[in-house]
Amino acid sequence: MLPLLLASSSVYRRELLSRLHVPFICSSPDIDESHRANESAVDLVKRLAEGKARALAASHPGHLIIGSDQVAALDGRIIGKPHTFENAREQLLAASGKRVSFLTGLALLNSETGHCQVDCVPFTVHMRELDVERVERYLRIEQPYDCAGSFKAEGLGVSLFQSTEGPDSTSLVGLPLIRLVDMLLAEGVQIP
Repeated sequence: MLPLLLASSSVYRRELLSRLHVPFICSSPDIDESHRANESAVDLVKRLAEGKARALAASHPGHLIIGSDQVAALDGRIIGKPHTFENAREQLLAASGKRVSFLTGLALLNSETGHCQVDCVPFTVHMRELDVERVERYLRIEQPYDCAGSFKAEGLGVSLFQSTEGPDSTSLVGLPLIRLVDMLLAEGVQIP
């Protein structure tokens, strides 16, 4: 089996990948993550996931390289990571009682052959009706300022949800393991 490389510095993605009990290393790619004019959210996350994997191919020959990228969309517009308490409060209040769509791009590049599998896994969160006090209490406890959508689904953020829908709940955290296992199996990786 070729060594596995996660093209990410995300602790969330690292924790998810460790669930598969396969050895891997991490390296953070340096790519331009700008949204191109007229580019759909699906095309954006697929392009960035593949771009992250390909950015590390030259420095990691003979590896299977995993790239992933995620965007959240509310009312048809992409919302990014909030970075601050104020931005997170604004995002969560705007999402109150609405659906937030998450699109997670996933790529698995065989840097030996150049073959790259790329996909996008959707997931939807239906938010509860939220008021300012609840949102601020949540933000003070969990501080999800580095998370798209301003919540941590793997933590207390789930208390903000009315329901969820999608083929793979791990895609909500940023690395769709069900689809990744399909890709790894296609490359001959035995899991478990």
